Amino acid sequence: MFFDFEELGPKDRYKLITATVVPRPIALVTTRNENGSINAAPFSFFNVFSEDPPLVVLGLQSKPGLSLKDTTHNIRLTGEFIINMVDESIAERMVACAADFPKNESEISPAGLSLTPSEHIDVEYISEAPVALECRRVTVLQFAKTRDLAIGEIVGLHAKEGLIDPEKKCINWDNYNPIGRLYANQYIRTHDRFSMSIPSPEDIISGKFKFITEEK
Repeated sequence: MFFDFEELGPKDRYKLITATVVPRPIALVTTRNENGSINAAPFSFFNVFSEDPPLVVLGLQSKPGLSLKDTTHNIRLTGEFIINMVDESIAERMVACAADFPKNESEISPAGLSLTPSEHIDVEYISEAPVALECRRVTVLQFAKTRDLAIGEIVGLHAKEGLIDPEKKCINWDNYNPIGRLYANQYIRTHDRFSMSIPSPEDIISGKFKFITEEK
């Protein structure tokens, strides 16, 4: 089965991409509006890009009619934003932030969220978020009238107490339960985890490394 994206329209491409490239991490992005209030909006076209330099990438879509969403406008204007990671405890409040609030009206209070000042930038992070990344804009690339790609450099990371070992910089996975976006209104938990070690070429060739399908 083959789907030719050169022949498909944006709606069909979106359906196929969002239903197959899963799960996707969710960034609840906070930015500062022109009136000084804090905007919050969730994005799943998002991921980290590298650690040196530490970069994040956000896919930003325009509103119907091609006007900019508040997040895009604010990042272009101020050059600063926060990536607030979403876990199960704030899942519903994240969805509330996706509602179409009027321009310059903050989603924070209506969604039952609160804010804490950042260390390096003039945008607050969401206090209830398990992890928050302070970011400065590197560039915003426009690929189409409906799509911008924002690249930001992470200048600091906030984490809830007990979530990260300050010496080893290791996550306590018993305390971290992020959710992922599937498609439409479908999401996934991350409780079912497993580990795998990369084998040596010799173990693969000799058969010492067993594939799960071979053992059944």
